[in-house]
Amino acid sequence: MCGVIGMVAKSPVNQALYDGLTVLQHRGQDAAGIITFDRGRLHLRKDNGLVRDVFSADDMLQLQGNMGIGHCRYPTAGCSSSAESQPFYVNSPYGISLAHNGNLTNAEAIKRDLFLEDLRHINTRSDSEILLNVFAHQLSEMGKLRINEADIFSAISGIHERCRGGYAAVAMINGYGIVGFRDPNGIRPLCFGKRETEAGIEYMIASESVALNVIGFELIRDVAPGEAVFIDSDGHLHTQQCAVAPRLAPCIFEYVYLARPDSMLDDVAVYKSRLRMGRMLAQKIKREWANHDIDVVIPIPDTSRTSALDLANELNLTYREGFIKNRYIGRTFIMPGQAVRKKSVRQKLNPIELEFRGKNVLLLDDSIVRGTTSEQIIRMTREVGANKVYFASAAPPVRYPNVYGIDMPAAQELLAHGRDVEQIRQAIGADHMIYQDLDDLVEAVREGNSNIREFDCSCFDGRYVTGDISADYLLDLEAQRSEQTRTPQVMSAAVNDLGRIHS
Repeated sequence: MCGVIGMVAKSPVNQALYDGLTVLQHRGQDAAGIITFDRGRLHLRKDNGLVRDVFSADDMLQLQGNMGIGHCRYPTAGCSSSAESQPFYVNSPYGISLAHNGNLTNAEAIKRDLFLEDLRHINTRSDSEILLNVFAHQLSEMGKLRINEADIFSAISGIHERCRGGYAAVAMINGYGIVGFRDPNGIRPLCFGKRETEAGIEYMIASESVALNVIGFELIRDVAPGEAVFIDSDGHLHTQQCAVAPRLAPCIFEYVYLARPDSMLDDVAVYKSRLRMGRMLAQKIKREWANHDIDVVIPIPDTSRTSALDLANELNLTYREGFIKNRYIGRTFIMPGQAVRKKSVRQKLNPIELEFRGKNVLLLDDSIVRGTTSEQIIRMTREVGANKVYFASAAPPVRYPNVYGIDMPAAQELLAHGRDVEQIRQAIGADHMIYQDLDDLVEAVREGNSNIREFDCSCFDGRYVTGDISADYLLDLEAQRSEQTRTPQVMSAAVNDLGRIHS
């Protein structure tokens, strides 16, 4: 996942965009960038690194203008090249910049068509550059010297017709304004808000509502699936539905792990949804493990704290903070490279021995993806004297690749792929293992907004809401992004297993 932000204001936007990106830093720690427009000139700064490291005081002074967009990136395809830092820019037509969160599932086909039919060259491996060039081509087809909001909305409609997958993007058109748009299934989040100043109303578009809140913007609402929100350079807001058959099917993993707890996504409070996840899991423990001997519930920081608190309350158990987190180590799930992830776990978490020694401990994590962190944490827990170590997940087993912008593409890298719960327990070394049921997870989130009829739960159930994901596609993705070489026999087994998803 990545974080995107865009703003049209009555005064310079550089500081607001910077502050917004720092709040969205959890969505990507690999690279960051801001581009602004001022009196016919563009000002761009982007590079690898955290927001605070990419932008110096001199950089901020150069980012002049009352209009701009920003991006914080993590490498969906496992590549951390600075050449793929965003925003991207194309000069024709009009001069367009774009920042994108998500993944196009038909990127290779579009890239081929862009070259053969639209005569456009793609210079990176990023599908964000592809999305930008599709938008640019759709606008160039207007054949106009000057465009208006209707033309922009028509171009977004063209994007929806050509592009498949999950995407939320902000784009800046030089001299015209900023447009934000979301895929027709609403898989990746996007919202917009406003604030009133003495000079007039200012608007901001962002991946999560928390980016609006901290800068003093009032959340208006989420961008609807397939909708485009255009803020012209004079500060006027225009919205239009641009998809033929939109439906809301947001990624449920946003609520489990990706989003900040103080955000609202599609009218659901992320914090409240995680409390309900803990309550639902506690009720499952009551049903299936009524004679448990748990002494204490300890969350694996940070995301699981909220769920662990309500789980402990529901079971009338003691809740304790048992791990101290080093704030200067990034989220291990986002780190490119399994070797880096393995090394970082011991640097990131340090156990408080007094909370473990002689106790039967239930460790709760928000989810288990590769299992590397879980195994090492269980080992640490035993080393500081825990009597028994039980492990729980606030989410169901992650068994299938995600293709909509989360870096877990290779099925063979997923701990739960091809394993039952007992085999998972043995693999991570726990004394007991319990997972959230998918129906309970869906209910925990939907309780916040009953109008959400479905979610993308593909990493749990293998059902991809765009309907265009085949076993061959997943195998190709695995071959491109896998961190280890696989034998033909293993690859063949993966094809057979993934093929059963669609049978």
